[in-house]
Amino acid sequence: MYSFGGYSHGHEYTTTDQISVLVFNTVSLRWTMLPGAAAATASTRERPPDVPSMRYGHRAMLIEDTVYIWGGCTWDSHFCTALYAFDVDSHRWLKPRVSGAVPEGRWGHSACVLGKAGYVFGGFLSVAQGCLDDMYKLDPATMAWSLIDTRGSTTPASACHSATAIRTKMFVFGGLNFNSQTYNSVRVFDAETSLWLSVSSAQIPEGRKREGHSAFAYNGELYIFGIWTNFGDLWKFNPESFSWKKVEPRGNGPCWRMCCCMVGDRLIVFGESRPNDLYILDLSPSLKTLCKLVVIRHGLDPQSGLPHDICWELVAMTTNSSPGSLHLHRNVIGDAGSHKLRNLRTVE
Repeated sequence: MYSFGGYSHGHEYTTTDQISVLVFNTVSLRWTMLPGAAAATASTRERPPDVPSMRYGHRAMLIEDTVYIWGGCTWDSHFCTALYAFDVDSHRWLKPRVSGAVPEGRWGHSACVLGKAGYVFGGFLSVAQGCLDDMYKLDPATMAWSLIDTRGSTTPASACHSATAIRTKMFVFGGLNFNSQTYNSVRVFDAETSLWLSVSSAQIPEGRKREGHSAFAYNGELYIFGIWTNFGDLWKFNPESFSWKKVEPRGNGPCWRMCCCMVGDRLIVFGESRPNDLYILDLSPSLKTLCKLVVIRHGLDPQSGLPHDICWELVAMTTNSSPGSLHLHRNVIGDAGSHKLRNLRTVE
């Protein structure tokens, strides 16, 4: 799992600081910073021209083996319009030459991949101009931007919403328009027809309107996690029945987190409210995973006849990624509504 840039409390950055790239190994459960990804400063060296500057409110899109970074805001309040590409095999940055209708710089927009193209929707432009409701498409084969002439139902301008791809459709949820209006409804965009679909109002139960939440797709359904105001609840949305269902793992789960990423059947959530901790939610735990949790829960001796690989994984689950910097928790959801959660506080 790759993490690019973001806001760090207590740090000030300049345009000479290149974006940080952190990698989380989902097997060893360890964070590393890529070599050369540490921030450059004016007193040491200038940022390479093909590497993006440190920023926040940007979005990343993975298309085949390349991550495309676009948008966001720097610490001197500059909105970024350049497109950058990061090769996950070589770990090299490129600044592609683009053409077409390049979007206006913004932050808090959403981005997702439908087919082999990237789509960018909405975002915050300025206090005077407010939020946007435009949709742009990036074709990685030609490196051309295009403004999509969307049709169908009116979709409100918003920022800090989420956009999640499920098959050929983009599911946009939540957000706000910086005019004291927030949303808790689902809007659906069909990439094949460039049409905002006319759907019944599917507002999330319990009425909390959401911005700055996380969203992901799993088994053809949309999941929403958290809310800006520190709620850490998890909801599942069925795009066929257009209905919501609350998912309630047992135990003390995380509060709101800004970032989430699906790796196989596991959801990884981290960042924002407590930037140095991380949770893993296993949506389809194996018997091996359940057994490891029993060993930890009961304080059993891992050397008592357990296979070497399990002993190694137990150490990875119960020690810090870097001393004093990371607390790791593992949560488990079982099948058929049988939920089980276990928190693992790491030791140094």
